Amino acid sequence: MRAAVELFASDGIHVTGVAKLADVAHVSTRTLYQHFPSKEALVSAYLQRIESEESILGETVLEREDLSARERLLQLFAERPADPRSAKVVRGCPLHNTAVESAGTLPEASAVVERHKREFTARLIDTAAEAGARRPEALGRQLAVLFEGARALSTSLNDMRPFQDAEELAKTLIEGAAEPA
Repeated sequence: MRAAVELFASDGIHVTGVAKLADVAHVSTRTLYQHFPSKEALVSAYLQRIESEESILGETVLEREDLSARERLLQLFAERPADPRSAKVVRGCPLHNTAVESAGTLPEASAVVERHKREFTARLIDTAAEAGARRPEALGRQLAVLFEGARALSTSLNDMRPFQDAEELAKTLIEGAAEPA
């Protein structure tokens, strides 16, 4: 699994063949297939591993109990992922990258990505409600679009400025969504 996380993140899913995975993992192809009956099963396990390590996705701030709900929403945009120019960083969201790269050819993996993105949006909606937003569902969905868009554009441009712009927009959205006093 370590080899899959490393290679899928750096080289992509389609470029990473089973033989290369087996070589980097120091196992035979046969052994790899004993643990994962198909490459799609390995990709799904990879996605589940990424999900379990939410720090990779930048979403752990939503679980922080030392911050108010409003602060958690704002902090989501303030805590930027590591600079994409760094050799040690996963470029963009690994779940999103998998969805784009597989383009519907890996239905099991696509289902994992879709479930996670829906759960992330639901967590934003719940946090927006906790923060007292008049329309928490709308705010949560808007923040999801903003966060995912900033992450994708930062990766495409190899520049963290979209996160700075997203943080400013998130503040505006969150302040505008607050219940009147």
